[in-house]
Amino acid sequence: MRKIINLPFIKILEENLKSHSGLIQVLLGPRQVGKTTTILHFLEKKLEGKYHYASADQVFNSDANWIIEQWNIALKNKKLLVIDEIQKCQNWAEVIKQLWDSLKRQKKTLQCVLLGSSSLKIQKGLTESLTGRFQLIPAFHWNFAETVKGYKLNFEDFLKYGGYPGAYKFISSEDKWHDYIKNSIINTIIEKDILQYHTVKSPALFRQAFDILMSYPAQEISFTKLLGQIQDKGNVELVKNYLHMYEGAFLLKAIYKYSKKPVLTKSSSPKIIPMAPSLFFLTIRSEYRPDERGHIFEAVVGTQLVRTGHDLFYWRKNNNEVDYILRQGKKTWAIEVKSGRKKNPSSLMKFKEENPDALLIIITPDNYKEFEEDPMVFLNSYS
Repeated sequence: MRKIINLPFIKILEENLKSHSGLIQVLLGPRQVGKTTTILHFLEKKLEGKYHYASADQVFNSDANWIIEQWNIALKNKKLLVIDEIQKCQNWAEVIKQLWDSLKRQKKTLQCVLLGSSSLKIQKGLTESLTGRFQLIPAFHWNFAETVKGYKLNFEDFLKYGGYPGAYKFISSEDKWHDYIKNSIINTIIEKDILQYHTVKSPALFRQAFDILMSYPAQEISFTKLLGQIQDKGNVELVKNYLHMYEGAFLLKAIYKYSKKPVLTKSSSPKIIPMAPSLFFLTIRSEYRPDERGHIFEAVVGTQLVRTGHDLFYWRKNNNEVDYILRQGKKTWAIEVKSGRKKNPSSLMKFKEENPDALLIIITPDNYKEFEEDPMVFLNSYS
């Protein structure tokens, strides 16, 4: 039985519902991180039957009529409407828009929460049909603190198996853990969240590209090199499209080189951040070498920086490299991650020479827990 902990998105959702913002709440995040389990627990505990929950995953044909039926049930009974796996409904965004606008014209109220796990599919609907009508609440893979609350893993185990709570019960049997992650999570995401909605010329090469991308945690890799490794006659745009789709499925984040010239950032090679450490460990299934452990620790720091929602880059000039550059408004942090791997100690100072206002931060295993608790509080303490 999956343990239930208070994940950050629930606090945000509860605050938004209490404020009666008059906006649709859209909860978006990866599969198998407890979105449905956690929100059902919240509804049962806090709303005591004053909600109507429906999942498009549980019906054969979740079309416009099905959405309208759920809407009317909630409206008639003056309950909060929660629709799970909304991306599986046909023309869901257009239908919700019509219902929401009609509600406003009639000066009626209905609080509505939509859950989904396919970013590309849902983002298209949000931007094309629901602009100005929603608040987006992100859900993430479980970090170390959340994992410890639910399952008591130590940090070394987290660096191997972390991210997907449903897989933690299989850690004692690596074969079962591997099969669960590969078949119940990765293959399901690729089939249901990507290939079901997007045309891919060669699904086999597309899957191969995922394994290659996951083998470069927190490392810069050129599109040309990626294309060569998947042994395809396509072009760089093909690889960029693959990367975009895997990002949209919350499997990775690609960040680019920091530059004051946006054109140079756009044309740079990406640095790959697996959004859960288990996605990298899946590719090696053996004890980490020191360099591999260093890379995955750097990637774990990167996932926490991604959570902030602020602009994130890396920086490199000649032999100098800074792991992460985070920008919030006029503030810039240059962040070096140290876990035992030898790095050029002068890189931070080289960056500061070119960016005098930058704040320099070093994150190590010793201060990681403090950083993870609230990355922006941690970074601002150095302001």
